[in-house]
Amino acid sequence: MKRLFTGVKLIGSLGLLVAGLCSCASTEVQNTESLLSAAGFRTETPSTQAPLATYNRTAPYKLERNTISGEGLYWYADKKKGVAYIGGDEAYQRYRQLALQQSMAEKEREAQYANYIDHINQVQSKNL
Repeated sequence: MKRLFTGVKLIGSLGLLVAGLCSCASTEVQNTESLLSAAGFRTETPSTQAPLATYNRTAPYKLERNTISGEGLYWYADKKKGVAYIGGDEAYQRYRQLALQQSMAEKEREAQYANYIDHINQVQSKNL
């Protein structure tokens, strides 16, 4: 029975790993874009010469900082959608705050899940 339970856990873990690897990049992009929007970044479809040139120079899916007229301006280009997320220093600080809160919540969930698995393993070992 213990081998069967361990085998089921192993197969389930492998399945989750494969599914996670397949969707990780797109999920990360969606998550970043959601955080940018929530932080106050605006989306623009570059159509005039100057914004289009900046958009084309920007690395895809990477938040970059530029200085324009002495002020910080942050760009994030989603080249698949053809849009740029643009925000100033305040929006960037809010983005970092939201990303940190999300990271802390994920770590808390991971710790709770690890404790849950430990508990199940302890119960299983007592029942064998």
